[in-house]
Amino acid sequence: IVELRQFDQPRALFGDDRPLHFEIGFGGGEHMAARADMLPDHGFIGAEPFLNGVAQALVHVDGDDGAHPPLGNVRIHHGDALEVLRRIPDGSLSFLYLLHPDPWPKARHAKRRMMNDGPVDLFAAKLKPGGEFRFGTDHAVYVRHALMVMLRHTDKFEWLCDAPQDFQNRPGGWPETRYEAKARSVYHHEVWYFRWRRI
Repeated sequence: IVELRQFDQPRALFGDDRPLHFEIGFGGGEHMAARADMLPDHGFIGAEPFLNGVAQALVHVDGDDGAHPPLGNVRIHHGDALEVLRRIPDGSLSFLYLLHPDPWPKARHAKRRMMNDGPVDLFAAKLKPGGEFRFGTDHAVYVRHALMVMLRHTDKFEWLCDAPQDFQNRPGGWPETRYEAKARSVYHHEVWYFRWRRI
């Protein structure tokens, strides 16, 4: 676990200029750990406000889950993701992940959603040209809201979608999260997967 001030110099976190990934609200850390195991030469930064999520992520990162060896390419912050993201130098990130965020389903709470103009402008600033922003949700109202927001940012992002199956099926290299599995098996929700490239 690293302190907020340490994110000013990402190179110092990993000792080199490797590609950087950032996950907003990593939940139990399954996705982050699986991606880090998949890409050992990349650096992964995750921020999560809930202590239980951080504790579960540490089980994955330390290799105590038995799924993979200890991961030396992950750095975790217990706290607000946007505070960390603001400290990372512009154009530093190769990937940014926002998976199953709180949908804030009531209309009066929509301004609290992570998929809004302010955060999306921040995402654009932190991603390098060609970097990828991934968004996943099982909430139909949030899908419509997110697409509406992203349509206002076509000068910054290109939607990587040629056909409906591109967002209806989980792409390769996108590990399933515990939340996603529960959404499918328990609630019988459809899950959507969106990818945008930073222009």
